[in-house]
Amino acid sequence: MENVTLNRRFGMAWVMFALAPAVHVTDEARHDFLSTYNSSVRTIRARLPFLPLPTFSFRVWLTLLIAGILLLLCLSPIAFRGGRWLRIVSRPLGVLVGVLNACLHIGSSMYFHRWLPGVYSSPLLLLAAIYLLASPRGHDSDAG
Repeated sequence: MENVTLNRRFGMAWVMFALAPAVHVTDEARHDFLSTYNSSVRTIRARLPFLPLPTFSFRVWLTLLIAGILLLLCLSPIAFRGGRWLRIVSRPLGVLVGVLNACLHIGSSMYFHRWLPGVYSSPLLLLAAIYLLASPRGHDSDAG
């Protein structure tokens, strides 16, 4: 497969991965994710005070996530050029932001026997992460 085609596939996987968290954040915001998250963090802190887990206000949480999603989208041209560093970064990002996050939402919902905020969009997030992780990597290019 030629390098341009490989880069295009990686670019498309990157864009799909950038848009999946946007859907996921919308799902979380519409279903009051922060009340569940902040409550859980307070409980964890009471038991394990050495863990530096933050709580968030809605405005700060949403602003940080929107900034992260916009950053991912701004990096899309580099993905379409096959930037080597972005291909390297995509692996831990896909695992942490996609696979781990989605599995935590799904697993927590199963554990608590109820649909928790963010679980509806977790399959999409998981699929986008898997597609990013499995996308062809191409050859090293001059783009990064």
